[in-house]
Amino acid sequence: MTQQNTPTHATQMAGHLLVECLIAQGVTHAFGVPGESYLAVLDGFHAYQDQIQFITNRQEGGATFMADAQGRLTGRPGVCFVTRGPGATNASIGVHTAFQDSTPLVLFVGDVGSDFRDREAFQEVDYNSFFGPSTRGMAKRVERIDDPERIPEYVARAFATAMNGRPGPVVLVLPEDMLVRQVRARPLPRLEPVEAWSDPGALRQLREMLLASKRPFVIAGGSGWTPQSAQALQRFAENWKLPVGNAFRFQDTFDNHHPQYAGDVGIGINPKLAQRVRESDLILAIGPRLGEMTTSGYTLLQAPKPQQTLVHIHASAEELNRVYQADLAILSTMNAAARSLEVLTAPTQLPWEAWTAQAHADYLDNLKPQTLPGDIDMPSIVNTVSRLLPPDAVFTNGAGNFASWLHRFHQHHGLAHGHKVQLAPTVGSMGYGVPAGIAANILTGRTVFTIAGDGDFLMNGQELATAVQFGAKTIIVLLNNGVYGTIRMHQEREFPTHLSGSTLNNPSFAELAKAYGYAGVRITRTQEFEAAFKEALAREQGTLIEVMIDADIITTRGTLSAIRDAALAKQAKS
Repeated sequence: MTQQNTPTHATQMAGHLLVECLIAQGVTHAFGVPGESYLAVLDGFHAYQDQIQFITNRQEGGATFMADAQGRLTGRPGVCFVTRGPGATNASIGVHTAFQDSTPLVLFVGDVGSDFRDREAFQEVDYNSFFGPSTRGMAKRVERIDDPERIPEYVARAFATAMNGRPGPVVLVLPEDMLVRQVRARPLPRLEPVEAWSDPGALRQLREMLLASKRPFVIAGGSGWTPQSAQALQRFAENWKLPVGNAFRFQDTFDNHHPQYAGDVGIGINPKLAQRVRESDLILAIGPRLGEMTTSGYTLLQAPKPQQTLVHIHASAEELNRVYQADLAILSTMNAAARSLEVLTAPTQLPWEAWTAQAHADYLDNLKPQTLPGDIDMPSIVNTVSRLLPPDAVFTNGAGNFASWLHRFHQHHGLAHGHKVQLAPTVGSMGYGVPAGIAANILTGRTVFTIAGDGDFLMNGQELATAVQFGAKTIIVLLNNGVYGTIRMHQEREFPTHLSGSTLNNPSFAELAKAYGYAGVRITRTQEFEAAFKEALAREQGTLIEVMIDADIITTRGTLSAIRDAALAKQAKS
């Protein structure tokens, strides 16, 4: 399996070789929507069904979200197959998510035959132009395989590109006629990501900066973390008694129960934590690219030069000093960085121990909810979920204010306990949570909890059919408030009472779930939730619990009516 172009090897169809190459890279599942342009690959999946399974999705956006979840859970590229222009354009949401979230992913696109190329043939798209490889595009690399003998080369390079440096998506285009040709090539060996090690001189400089600091703060996150590196990060934080915050939607990087945990640095940030980040004299960012959401619109850290001293550790040289000019930039993968940091010698006495303790106290205080009106108490529901789910349960969500209930009130055990437990898009893609949760259950067999909004669910809810077909079980709590909640909130803040486009006429989601083969339950009061959730845990099939919630309960901290009144008062003064 390791020798390419072995003369004695019998020929086979190129589509079968492609599947063999995936198996050689350790792929056990591929997601996608079938298409005529890659029938030869589908036949390869049939031929090797004892080694790899093709998961048939209902829409390409859901398929790429599942592949994205695969990449996050395994640290290796998620794999997705689509066909021609419609498949690729539908799949682009998953590619964009993988790009901004730094998730390794390989998208294979079945394409028109080479003899029809550049004629605007049926469903033809210029994929290089569309996916635009660059830091301003959607993919790290876009390539077309014209020579079937080079399939092993292209697949291996795609996997290497997707994993190395800043992880991300790669697009490989497969001409239909190429896939049916006979080839002698053999798969190349499995590739592992390259570890970039921290410069010893930079580590010495970092130690000096820590010793000179009075109010340091760690922001951990981004991709590339493993349980081992998360454990090493924890030991480093303990040695130096540092407060640690997790970057937006990477809340499982550092154990939320740890006495040095300070909270998540992202949307809906604890105001005390935001102030602490601003007042810090040294920010040690380990892994995150410090995007808009983590930095509260580039305000917690001013771009391009923060007021705080900034040490930025990242796996990509292209990312370092791209948005933020760091006082010390260290090129390193997370595994290497954490292992280097944990052996960085700390003094016995440190001046910021009280600073760290207060950061954790502020975090615990933020877990106490504000009193909000209505028959649904979301903090209580989240606490019930947290209490009843096993520690290794996977939590997924898409984009919307609904996710803030989980982000604020659930405490993740984190990677240090052995498992990736949060799948959530930093890019803010609606519709991510449902397919990501289904993929997580298919891939790991672990309990999966998904929180969704009504508009969010309607993006990819049809993937419940995929779950039922492949025996996946997830528990979905769907908040039905009849609006695009986040949009309505911004609408009332900027244009109070001028409602347009943000109202939803919804189906009965409980009944819709039943139609797909899930159990469907509707609740209207908090007291009904625990029994429904326990039944969902005990049930063999998946369950959707539809929670009817007033649209006025728009955030974890206040109401829509209060936002509207504040905006009207501001208008009256101007």
